[in-house]
Amino acid sequence: MRPGPRNLITDVDGLRVGNARDDKIKTGSTVLVGDVPFTAAVHVMGGAPGTRETDLLAPDKTVQQVDALVLSGGSAFGLDAASGVADALRAEGRGFQVGDQRVPIVPGAILFDLINGGDKAWSDNPYKALGQTALAAASADFDLGSQGAGTGALTAELKGGLGSASLTLDTGVTVGALVAVNPVGNVVGPDGQFWASAFEIGGEFGNRGPVTGFDPAGPLVTKLTPRTATTIAIVATDADLSQAQATRMATAAHDGMARAIVPSHTPHDGDLVFAAATGAKSLTNPDIDMMTLGHAAAACLARAIARGVFHATPAPGDVMPTWAQRFASN
Repeated sequence: MRPGPRNLITDVDGLRVGNARDDKIKTGSTVLVGDVPFTAAVHVMGGAPGTRETDLLAPDKTVQQVDALVLSGGSAFGLDAASGVADALRAEGRGFQVGDQRVPIVPGAILFDLINGGDKAWSDNPYKALGQTALAAASADFDLGSQGAGTGALTAELKGGLGSASLTLDTGVTVGALVAVNPVGNVVGPDGQFWASAFEIGGEFGNRGPVTGFDPAGPLVTKLTPRTATTIAIVATDADLSQAQATRMATAAHDGMARAIVPSHTPHDGDLVFAAATGAKSLTNPDIDMMTLGHAAAACLARAIARGVFHATPAPGDVMPTWAQRFASN
């Protein structure tokens, strides 16, 4: 396995990512959109999820494909970002055909970033416009860190961020991850090494090595206000997966979250992983290939989480430092 040419989820051909942010509010939205509809699934392990259109992603439901997936800040307000994306896609003539109407299918998930130092005194919900702006910006290339849904994200002690990573498997199949990192827990040990360090490739988040100075019998390092959390992610592949197989990939990808965040999947996190499969490449050995896809998705997600925090940048009014501010000179 090796990273794709961009080391982004958009190494999966046919997928694009767009970001929009509001630095005054300290929030933003991220859109993953396909050139054509793609198979999608979801798996939730956190205790406090905020979602839109996730029930229809179960394998027994009628709709098997979606037009886009949305990750957003804003808690429940942020669910409106997907409405903006749906409106814009409808204007483009995209969506599920029902008679003479088209209904874009746009599931979404949100994280809590309402008390991160930004000005939240808006009179009109800003997230519909943020969703539309993010969709308009969708491209194969995009920035990491304090971008999109990761703009106002926070970890236990550091700014969070938007992360991504990819792997190309020996079979030629590509897997990628996209994540907005805002957990109750921490992504680094006491000395700034990332919990995900065992999966780092090519110094992509500082090459600091394994965590040291951690006392497993000591207290957990978590946010002082634990309800201000949630890490939301997408794992994607160009493999031809059924919705049931995509659900299995999303489920396996949660291992990557647990490897990169301590603690993860808490009652106060709405930890969620969407899966997207474009179907361009057939599985040659489904039993082995599905095991490998799950492993690759977890590895990509762990790396993406670390990259999101590693690339975060400071901004006026921040309530926490970035990784670079606290550890880069150590």
